Amino acid sequence: MEHRERIARRAARFFRDGGLVNLGIGLPTQVVNYIPEGIHVQLQSENGFIGIGPIPDADGWDHDVVNAGGRPASILPGGCTFDSAMSFGLIRGGHVDATVLGALEVDQEGNLANWIIPGRKVPGMGGGMDLVVGARLVIVAMEHCTKAGAPKILRRCTLPLTAPHSVDYIVTELCVLHYNGAGLILEELAPGITVEEVRTKTQAELILPEQIGRME
Repeated sequence: MEHRERIARRAARFFRDGGLVNLGIGLPTQVVNYIPEGIHVQLQSENGFIGIGPIPDADGWDHDVVNAGGRPASILPGGCTFDSAMSFGLIRGGHVDATVLGALEVDQEGNLANWIIPGRKVPGMGGGMDLVVGARLVIVAMEHCTKAGAPKILRRCTLPLTAPHSVDYIVTELCVLHYNGAGLILEELAPGITVEEVRTKTQAELILPEQIGRME
């Protein structure tokens, strides 16, 4: 299974039936394709949609329907559109049950950095700061290391923070980590992955429970 697919599949398993869920740009947008059978959620996009559906085929999508990252999206029957004021009213009002976001860095104190690398052009900070404060459950879905092989899960974030102490779960191709207020708990390992491999590729200190689950 390809890394990004594994991450997206596992992130989708956090959803609860009937929830309102926001998917961030990048890898999190793939989560829509892996929602478990029997789980019905309303997917919200910060650019003004509720009812986002599976990613459409390249040749068959409406160019007026895009997700928050400007990528092709579909709207399910019963979905609706609205302006940014309403969208962020939902987010800031605490009506979003869960959000899945990508990250540049996360650390062992649950801090998230995902909006800017100093010195690089950025089109805007987006809605990440509102989402991680407003959503009830914050799930970071990302590859465990950078393309150069450097850890992205650190003792302390080095980039400007999106929000402090905001992350609940981190899902990577290697494992699932849970921030419980005291540190990062290694809750699940992907098939074929060892604790030592995760430790080698993680700068943060990890809390090891008596029993570590299998990442499905």
